[in-house]
Amino acid sequence: MAVQKSLKEIIRDEYKKCSQDPVHFMRKYCIIQHPTKGKVYFNLYPFQEDSLTKIKDNRYTVILKSRQLGISTLTAGYALWKMIFQSDFNVLVIATKQDVAKNLVTKVRVMHDNLPKWLSGRTLEDNKLSLRFKNGSQIKAISSKADAGRSEALSLLVLDEAAFIDRIDEIWTAAQQTLATGGGAIMLSTPNGTGNLFHKTWCDAEAGGQFLPIKLHWTMHPERDESWRQLQTELLGEKMAAQECDCDFITSGHTIVDGPIIQWYEQTYVEEPKEKRGFDSNYWLWDYPNYSKAYAVVADVARGDGGDYSAFHVIEIESMTQVAEYKGKISTTEYGNMLVSVATEWNNALLVIENANIGWAAIQVAIDKNYENLYYSYKQDAYVDEDVHLSKGYDLKNKSQKVPGFSTTSKTRPLVISKIETYFREKTPIVKSKRLIDELYVFIWNGHKAEAQRGYNDDLVMAFGIALWVRDTALRLHQQGIDLSRKSLGHFGKSQGVYTSTEQLPKEWQWKSGDAENDDLTWLI
Repeated sequence: MAVQKSLKEIIRDEYKKCSQDPVHFMRKYCIIQHPTKGKVYFNLYPFQEDSLTKIKDNRYTVILKSRQLGISTLTAGYALWKMIFQSDFNVLVIATKQDVAKNLVTKVRVMHDNLPKWLSGRTLEDNKLSLRFKNGSQIKAISSKADAGRSEALSLLVLDEAAFIDRIDEIWTAAQQTLATGGGAIMLSTPNGTGNLFHKTWCDAEAGGQFLPIKLHWTMHPERDESWRQLQTELLGEKMAAQECDCDFITSGHTIVDGPIIQWYEQTYVEEPKEKRGFDSNYWLWDYPNYSKAYAVVADVARGDGGDYSAFHVIEIESMTQVAEYKGKISTTEYGNMLVSVATEWNNALLVIENANIGWAAIQVAIDKNYENLYYSYKQDAYVDEDVHLSKGYDLKNKSQKVPGFSTTSKTRPLVISKIETYFREKTPIVKSKRLIDELYVFIWNGHKAEAQRGYNDDLVMAFGIALWVRDTALRLHQQGIDLSRKSLGHFGKSQGVYTSTEQLPKEWQWKSGDAENDDLTWLI
């Protein structure tokens, strides 16, 4: 006959079971706020159980997830479990905004408030941004800022929607000292393009780094099917639905050129250069000069001692094929000499040097060397619109109305960005460089401004955009010159001239030589 346990023994056994198994703790005792069903028990799905076990068994976890899978709620339950069963467990939640971070603390509070008395902790502090127990454990929510977490002695750092947190690289660096004593981290997010810390952490985790990767595609939810996915596209639009549901870094984010197009370029055209030249081996060539073709060398200039790079492309003008490229750190004088040398090698190519700030130093070298095919911008409105440029005949005017180099201004920069977006969308340029493709992956809309993500460069991208803009103008001017020449030659061929006039010649232009007819002297005219 089995001995019946007392209530005290039952509670003791149940408490022990909860302390050892967070799945049992959540499934049996945690109540959550469901968006349509109200307060319900947190009946975990199999994928949630598996994720929770992995979080428990690993110090660092990065979770790439679809929307509305309950992972923030799962993280909140895990934080509460640790706070109750471990003394002095300090949890810090950082999100894009304080309200977003506060939501996770609210989830912890709801679960804790609905626990049975024998299981709940004794609360010392309870407000919208924090919850602290008598055993020294606490959870606190803060918004993202560069020094977030620097002074905290953390047991667990939660980065919610990590791909969207501004300055997350600095936050993560600041938190390293506080995690060094044994603390852990959970980094969770839907994707937001490539190149950010969340993307880099995920890639490193897949390669066997310190983080354990957990990927949660929308299909893992047992109550979702293709009709649900189609509805998300209708509600969010194709791009946002891909970001929120498909766990795909390439299709997510706000890159100027759509991710799938960049990926297509990478798979279709990118190849190793035939030759790498220069003292730093950063001058890459995919082809050699063809003397029957016209080229443009388009350059962006950096100081040579900072974070930016000097960069140029050599473009075959007619086909928009990238045939050579440079990206490196070099003094402005050496760079100017290099540009003149390269442009000369490529059939005296049109040399376009961006003239902002330090660019003038490289331009001056080209002027001093009397390089004849240096690009000049127009001081008035012509150079922002090639149609105006052509219709007003600015190319026929002298250089007193021009400035050497290409001027990137508030008027020209949007046009350059537009060229990049349009031409790549139409898959018109031929790009061979992996360096340029890598920059395109992190060249994004930051609000209304197109620029590289923090910590990256856009030197090659901007130089290529200028090349596309100038190429349009240069090619149209070249074609206009051909058309004018043909028109002039056509008129010349059709002209009757003085030689074929059927009118009787004036007597003063006739010479009586003694023959039957007078000689015509109009050839002297």
